[in-house]
Amino acid sequence: MYTVDMLLKRIESGHYDRTFARLYGNEIDKQRARYRQAVLKFSEIYGSERKAVLFSAPGRTEIGGNHTDHNHGRVLAASVNLDIIAVASLSDQNAIRIKSEGFDEDTVSLNDLSPKQEDQGHSSALIRGLAEKFAKNKFKIGGFDAYTTSNVLKGSGLSSSAAFEVLVGTVLNHLYNDGNVGAVEIAKMAQYAENVHFGKPCGLMDQTASAVGGIITIDFADIQNPLIRKVDFDFASTGYNLCIVDTGGDHADLTHEYASITVDMKAVSKSLGVNFLRETNMDMLLKSLPLVRKNHGDRAALRAIHFLRDNQRVSSQVNALQSGDFDEFLRLVIESGHSSFEYLQNVYSISNTNEQGLSLALCLAQGILDGEGAWRVHGGGFAGTTQNFVPSSLLPMFCSQIESVFGKGSCHVLTIRPVGGVCLDNLNI
Repeated sequence: MYTVDMLLKRIESGHYDRTFARLYGNEIDKQRARYRQAVLKFSEIYGSERKAVLFSAPGRTEIGGNHTDHNHGRVLAASVNLDIIAVASLSDQNAIRIKSEGFDEDTVSLNDLSPKQEDQGHSSALIRGLAEKFAKNKFKIGGFDAYTTSNVLKGSGLSSSAAFEVLVGTVLNHLYNDGNVGAVEIAKMAQYAENVHFGKPCGLMDQTASAVGGIITIDFADIQNPLIRKVDFDFASTGYNLCIVDTGGDHADLTHEYASITVDMKAVSKSLGVNFLRETNMDMLLKSLPLVRKNHGDRAALRAIHFLRDNQRVSSQVNALQSGDFDEFLRLVIESGHSSFEYLQNVYSISNTNEQGLSLALCLAQGILDGEGAWRVHGGGFAGTTQNFVPSSLLPMFCSQIESVFGKGSCHVLTIRPVGGVCLDNLNI
């Protein structure tokens, strides 16, 4: 740990420049200024005499497997160069205090870590849930103060909530457990906090992608012990750019739309005599389609078909990347996007058909990228963002047309980050 003054000197002297280059690419000057400002804000709020450490946890992008994780399927995901950073310091108070830029301070007493109804939907629930699960899993916990700032876009499908959870878990790991808690273990505890304390029934993909980092594929066949593999692929060498388009859609009042996907898939699973669609196959589904249609409707049948095909498609995408066949990978991305639009049906809300920003963004992308790139809905869908793989030669035209429709700053050009949640001083370069 270093005093505030020492931390500032280390940042300004370039001590962290190689770390910044690894996490953020060519944004070294920008990140120096960002971390310096965070240290100054920490000092202003919690005192200049404190000793502190720097932390970071990334957002994530889902590359393959749309709405497959909650039925024990496969996914392909990657951490990105947008993150939440923290300046954190040990505290002798038995409480965790976190001041996040733009929000009121959260204070969570460690004397009572049981779920609180009044916490639900608030970041304090995530903090309390992680502390509770750390303690239940026999890891050490204790008080700390932290200032955080984020550039992970809210409602972008880049999972700012998972990044925050992983950040809190990473702080507890390094301040109280010598960094000995594994990334997957942190991800599981983060999911527990979001499920039990925050009140959102999410899968494990977001937290795992943020905690582990890089391009990873996860097989959730055994949900308690997911099979996680790094995918060795140099995306930067392809000449393509990962572009996330923020259509400005509002996720409010869409909970029932998201929930309907899991409800439909669960209903079909029960009709097929299994708990999750991962436990069945296309032959069994096709044989039972008349009964599925009669009992649950055509949309449920289509969503089950999407799951089975997209689950298999993830394996094909991984094979394409590992064999260096990027053209085949792009073809599979487009195929997955069509499946989400046509069968999963999560591109626009049926309760507000006048708002179809995702549909429009996909239409524009296809017009520019057809035959030269790829496009698909990103994340949960219904509103929010699309994911696009854009060749560098078309990037100016793509960004210009997208931003002429959805506004300046709506096209975000990202890079794949090679590591997940980290303490900057423990990151081996």
